Amino acid sequence: MSYTSTLLRLLDERGYIHQLTDAEGLDALANKQVVPGYIGFDATAPSLHVGSLVQIMLLRRLQQAGHKPVVLMGGGTTRIGDPTGRDESRKMLTDAVIDANIASIRTVFERYLTFGDGPTDAVMVNNHDWLGQLGYIELLQEVGTHFTVNRMLTFDSVRLRLEREQPMTFLEFNYMILQGYDFRHLEKAMGVRLQMGGSDQWGNIVNGIELARRMDGVEVFGVTTPLLTTADGAKMGKSAAGAVWLNEDALPSYDFWQYWRNSDDRDVGKFLRLFTDLPLDEIARLEALEGSEINAAKIVLANEVTRLCRGEEAAKAAESTAAATFAGGGLGEDLPVLALPAEGIGIVDALVGIGFAASRGEAKRLIAGGGAKLDNAPVTNEAHHIQGGIEQRLSSGKKKHGIVRPV
Repeated sequence: MSYTSTLLRLLDERGYIHQLTDAEGLDALANKQVVPGYIGFDATAPSLHVGSLVQIMLLRRLQQAGHKPVVLMGGGTTRIGDPTGRDESRKMLTDAVIDANIASIRTVFERYLTFGDGPTDAVMVNNHDWLGQLGYIELLQEVGTHFTVNRMLTFDSVRLRLEREQPMTFLEFNYMILQGYDFRHLEKAMGVRLQMGGSDQWGNIVNGIELARRMDGVEVFGVTTPLLTTADGAKMGKSAAGAVWLNEDALPSYDFWQYWRNSDDRDVGKFLRLFTDLPLDEIARLEALEGSEINAAKIVLANEVTRLCRGEEAAKAAESTAAATFAGGGLGEDLPVLALPAEGIGIVDALVGIGFAASRGEAKRLIAGGGAKLDNAPVTNEAHHIQGGIEQRLSSGKKKHGIVRPV
């Protein structure tokens, strides 16, 4: 359909919309008033990774369109664990760890959203504040009667686990009830009318919409984004070296920048629309570049995403380091560094220590395949010992470089 509200036009043009529960109703509401909308994030680690970035940008777009973003941190639901897409239960975290994770995650949101007390300013809330106050009998009486086990068993998060004969605890089975209650609570407490999320959250979002209608007679809305994969089919948020974390202390800015610089040519336009604020006509120009010229668009992508997530200085430093490393063959200041003991270090341990291999076996395979280099010279012997006292450049393939530096 053709949208009339600034919000849905913006989301549609940039590729965020996969499913809408009531497109006409939400379009009309967004034209009439400020719409508070939320997305939930569980605090299972001190940092979110790139797989969550499309949801963070979705909240940013909501604010850019003149509406109010609500960041829901799952201080309560983290204590249970979302079974969606998982084959096993998450480990239980202490209250102190969850609170520390939330404080760390907030620092990233503060780069993307304007927080405050104004009508369109973002707010962060913690669902433990209300879920932690619910009495068990109260929950069963008020909320449980609106969920049937028959329907709950049809949701992918439950069905797939059971089909694989993998255990699901009763604790996890309750997750969808609590998530639905979150939406109902936020509508009553803050006037939240919209929940957004990834396509895997569709069932949970619909649960919340139905619960608000049944308990309060209120119409609320849901939007999901497409499942985001790279052109080669890989899931966003992972790289060969592991998760691409958003927080600086979890992943150096140079590595974050390089993740985007190494994007597949076919992904450049999509990523520019989703993860940057560049105008659409400029994005169209950049994604039309061909051959080696597309590398200029990838540098723009890396700079823009890094600037939003890590700041202007981090983006400039990462680009300068890349230029020094690839063009001039130098040792850029922002490269990962491994401390080199006076007695030296084995090449296998060096590759693992600097993060170019996840294990000694992986490092040995990298060496056997000709991918390990010291100062651009291939190292083919896994027993090679890097002598101490000399700063050298350690490389994995053509795109990953680091410094082995004397202590």
